[in-house]
Amino acid sequence: MLHPKTKQLLQVTLSLGIALWIFWFLYRDIEFEQLQSQLASSNWFWILLSLLIAWTGYWLRGWRWALLFRQEADQLPVSSNQAYHAVMVGYLVNLLIPRAGEVARCTVLTRNNGIPLGQAIGTVLVERSVDLLFMASTIFIAFLLENQLFISLVGQLVNLSALTSTILRKLPLLLGCAALFFIFLSLLGRKYRNHGLVNKFQVFFRQLLSGVRAIGHLKNPMGFWISSVIIWIIYFLTLYTVSQGIGSSANLSGSQVLLVMVMGTIGMIAPVQGGIGTFHAMVAYILVIFGIPEADGKIFAAIVHCTQMLLIIGVGLISWILMLKTSAWKKPLTS
Repeated sequence: MLHPKTKQLLQVTLSLGIALWIFWFLYRDIEFEQLQSQLASSNWFWILLSLLIAWTGYWLRGWRWALLFRQEADQLPVSSNQAYHAVMVGYLVNLLIPRAGEVARCTVLTRNNGIPLGQAIGTVLVERSVDLLFMASTIFIAFLLENQLFISLVGQLVNLSALTSTILRKLPLLLGCAALFFIFLSLLGRKYRNHGLVNKFQVFFRQLLSGVRAIGHLKNPMGFWISSVIIWIIYFLTLYTVSQGIGSSANLSGSQVLLVMVMGTIGMIAPVQGGIGTFHAMVAYILVIFGIPEADGKIFAAIVHCTQMLLIIGVGLISWILMLKTSAWKKPLTS
């Protein structure tokens, strides 16, 4: 049986290998001179502006996250700057290990503020649930604005009738397996209810629920929801400003850029480092549909992705260094 660290290393290597293969396959026919010409002809004011807008979004994410934490007597308050730096450390870790960034940023706050890890992860689940809601809303808006094209794209990417048929055919089996799984967990929990590991899991689960319930006890719920809306507007503006800086995409309409954003978001969800390859493929695909030459669409995706990755690496490393220099939190002594 493989050691956990060896298994994780293999998973990371495999996902990175797949990402690089997709990237190579997508860009194998792009000449360096084409990329050089596109970079030279681009308006870098717009591209640099997109980085400033993106950075504002990262800081706002930290500010929103800090709202979810209630200050307890035995832990330090979470400031907006600390939450921002933790978020950037998370983004940085995600470039190395897919999906590990969420745990990494929670671990940073646990180290520096004494926040229980379960509670911190609970607040991240709240964030992810809200982001999922806004992503669904964004897709719906894109559908309303570009409904014919959207239906055509979904039909090309997913065989909806076959997928629905398969789910309905397997539904009894899926429900039965789910019921057996929960019964098994219940019996296991009763048998080992006094075991130390089970007790630790119960404490962690309670902390997790505490984080999830935090949204109902916010001091500034309006700030949370407004910032959530602004964060997704910032995603759009980041992409829109880049499109204005590149000649081949400067004539895209707002609704078309929104659909590009939807496709890019889907590409970033893939379990590969930083959406390498998958982001480029999805963005280039939709740009070709909009009539942009294939090579220009691929170069557009590369410019967007590369500049954003450089921003994350640069500010992420700064945040990582600053958080390392911060003294670790120590639990106050009780009398």
